[in-house]
Order: sequence, then C-alpha cells, then structure tokens
Amino acid sequence: MKSITINGSKRESVGKKATKALRNAGEVPCVIYGGDNIVHFSASEVSFNKLIYTPDVHTVVVALDGTNTNAVLQDIQFHPVTDDILHIDFYEFHEGQEITMEIPVHSEGVPKGVKNGGVLRFNLRRMMVRGLAKNLPDFILADVTPLKIGQKMYVTAVASEDYKIMHPDNTLICQVRTSRNVSLIGVDEDEDDENEEGAEGEENAAEGEGNSSEDSKE
Repeated sequence: MKSITINGSKRESVGKKATKALRNAGEVPCVIYGGDNIVHFSASEVSFNKLIYTPDVHTVVVALDGTNTNAVLQDIQFHPVTDDILHIDFYEFHEGQEITMEIPVHSEGVPKGVKNGGVLRFNLRRMMVRGLAKNLPDFILADVTPLKIGQKMYVTAVASEDYKIMHPDNTLICQVRTSRNVSLIGVDEDEDDENEEGAEGEENAAEGEGNSSEDSKE
C-alpha cells in the first residue's frame, strides 16, 4: 500500500486557546495513539488533501522534528458548517504489526447479465480487512465478468492470503439484477397480447352471433 508523508510540528500546549490559534493559522491539531506515548502535533490543512479528499487509501508517515512515525488515519472531525478539518486522530503501528483498514472495492469487466439487460448493483464499496501494511492493497479487485442475471458475489470471492477479511462470509459485495425497464417492457407486451387476444375473441363471438341469426332466418 502507498504511503503519504505528513510534515508537522510537535505541540506542547493542548488547551482550547492554543488549539483555536492553530486553526486560525491554517493548522490542524492532531494526535497519535498506539505508541509508548501519546504524541500531539499540528500540520497545515493543505497537507492532508491527498489523504482525505481522495477515494484511495494510504498509510501515513508522520515526520516530526526528524522522527518518522508509521500510522493510519483513525478518526477525523469536520466543522458542521464550513467542513474545515477540526481534528485528526492517527494510530501508530510498527513493522510486522497487523493493522485493520477499510479498502475500496473496484470492479473489473462487464457481467454477462448486464450484456443481457441486467443491472449491476453494489452492496459493499469498501471492505474492512486486516494484515501487514506492506501486504494491504490500494484497492480490492472484484472480477464481475462471470455474473449472470440473478447471481451474487460474496466477500469470499476476493479472499487473499495477504489479508484477512473482517466481514462474515455471507456478506454481499454485488449482484446482477433484472432491469426495471426490462421488466416493465415485458409486462406491457404481455398485456398487449392479452388485449389483442381478447379483442379477437370478441370479434369471433360477434361473427358467430351474426351467423347464428342468419341461419335462423333461413
């Protein structure tokens, strides 16, 4: 998995006034848990753009005063009105230590069912997996090509020795369903056929009545 480096500065004061001053200066207060000591630091808000405002997932190297710390994004708080970043929590990990991360799921191919008029529906766009950071993928690839209409793909279909899937085996990733438009068209055609058959039946009945009246006159 790719990693992003965040350059920051340790902060000694963690009071409300100091935190407010940091935010006014365009800095984001952060904290790193999981290590021997809790580390408080700050970094410019723009330095988090490639980490937060992207569909991709990355581990983080937090560079503070010449010391690098491997970490993953644990939690983030946004301002309810401005959407500015208020605070970020990171979790420290070491080489050889397994971590749990949410990885995006990308589809590959066009399902057979879609070619026949079906629609591919995704139930799970991101998967929670656990493994060594070096073994975790940037995304999980799901080959949907074989799926026919009515068939489903479960998390077991994308299992790998590189990571452990943290979802139950019966968790659904995606399925190919019948298109609503196709269903409606089928219903309309059936109704039209029934209407035509009904009309023909009425015409035949009318003709039969007419013939009967003529026969009686004879």
